[in-house]
Amino acid sequence: MITTIGPGGELIGNTASSFNSVSLDPPLILWSLGEQAHSLKAYMSADHFAVNVLRKGQEHLSNQFATARSSKWQAIDYELGQTGCPILPTSLAVFECKVANTYRGGDHVIFLGEVVKFDFDPQGTPLLFYRGQYHDIA
Repeated sequence: MITTIGPGGELIGNTASSFNSVSLDPPLILWSLGEQAHSLKAYMSADHFAVNVLRKGQEHLSNQFATARSSKWQAIDYELGQTGCPILPTSLAVFECKVANTYRGGDHVIFLGEVVKFDFDPQGTPLLFYRGQYHDIA
């Protein structure tokens, strides 16, 4: 799940199907968002974003933030991270990033972020989504 703070302090969050490591030195990651997404303007104007890696059992969060509704954050426990982005303290891992660049890629915008803080829980299993379904690691 990708999160940021929008204009006026609005909490922004979207389920992303993936993110990728780009570089170790400096530590860079990327993710993309469709140009039709309601939250695109907020991400484009943000200086930072956070990647919250969900864990097995958090399917409800993945589903809730995959929608376009405005009440995504209702009853969600979050904290503001070092970068000011909302982070989910129950996430398996959190990458807090400074936006390094954005690129147009077809009908998506690719966000390149420099990792400024990373935290993880060594216990737990990541939430996996493949071919339209959640899966367990076999």
